[in-house]
Amino acid sequence: MRTEESQMAGLTDDDRMVDLTEELVVLPEQTVDDTDRGWGESAGGNDDRLLAERPPHWD
Repeated sequence: MRTEESQMAGLTDDDRMVDLTEELVVLPEQTVDDTDRGWGESAGGNDDRLLAERPPHWD
């Protein structure tokens, strides 16, 4: 029903059925700028290099 027809039939927006079964994603879990690619880095991990370059005083 169109809005005009529903108002003529005595229905208001409060009476209208709304399907809430689909999950609406408003914001993503992670934005592009929160990734390595967003910072201009390669997509691969950096942990191995950081562990290899660990300063001697950390041991």
